[in-house]
Amino acid sequence: MPISQHVPSLHHRKTAFLTVAIAAVVCGAVPTAAQGPLGTAQQFGVLGASTVTNTGATTVKGDLGVWPGTSITGLGSITLTGTLHDADAVAQQAQSDATTAFNMVAALPSAIDLSGQDLGGMILTPGTYSFSSSAQLTGNLFLNFLGNPNANFFFQIGSTLTTASGSSIFAINGAPGDGLFWQVGSSATLGTSSSFAGNIIADQSITLTTDASIICGRAIALNGAVTLDNNVVSNDCANGGDFATRRSDFGTMGFSGAASVTTTPEPSSLALMVPGCLALAGFVRRRRRTRACV
Repeated sequence: MPISQHVPSLHHRKTAFLTVAIAAVVCGAVPTAAQGPLGTAQQFGVLGASTVTNTGATTVKGDLGVWPGTSITGLGSITLTGTLHDADAVAQQAQSDATTAFNMVAALPSAIDLSGQDLGGMILTPGTYSFSSSAQLTGNLFLNFLGNPNANFFFQIGSTLTTASGSSIFAINGAPGDGLFWQVGSSATLGTSSSFAGNIIADQSITLTTDASIICGRAIALNGAVTLDNNVVSNDCANGGDFATRRSDFGTMGFSGAASVTTTPEPSSLALMVPGCLALAGFVRRRRRTRACV
């Protein structure tokens, strides 16, 4: 038998190569989002419902958006490290995901009732804390994650959240996967030059007065406005203390409670892909053997 008959033709080699290449693309690992309670809202620093209004030089790290309203005023004086989503599908989905997170936190059984107490001067450990009506922070609040990964603080607030001028939240002994969530039944107001931490999800509005900041967290209003006035909001303190604050979120992506991306295929996707991949690989091997024996 001539040697040429033992070697597949150039056409068949190209066909086999193309088939293998397609199999490699189709059957490879598919990146999927691995998000925490916030879902797609995790990518935002500020998300309003009716409007977002800004006065003065404000810095937002993360996306900035509004839905279903369409008004973002004072945008020209905002330094944005992220993407603007003005009443688009991304902002709409983020609002939906934030609402799901709000309801999830609200439904958690409360371990400790802090109703009527000021958070100032407290040192708390991970858990679920509730206020039957309003919550107030005057002075400093220390949240000790105890060095545990995937530890969470959940605050359930029946009506308003208010922080006094110059008040601060200090998160200490954190670890990857930790979360910090403030579920506010009506509206939140952060006092002048106060420094906040964690994710505020308010049913109505959020107001940051002059020079107030949310370092390592987010401001999300589900039905009302987010009002800004010469503020700093950072949804990710990956630099170990953004904006010269020396604050860190310990690799938690703004205390969001989860990593952002995994390359592991979804189980359902694997179930669909594996039989096809095996069949495709078998076809290529059989094709090669058949051509070699001609």
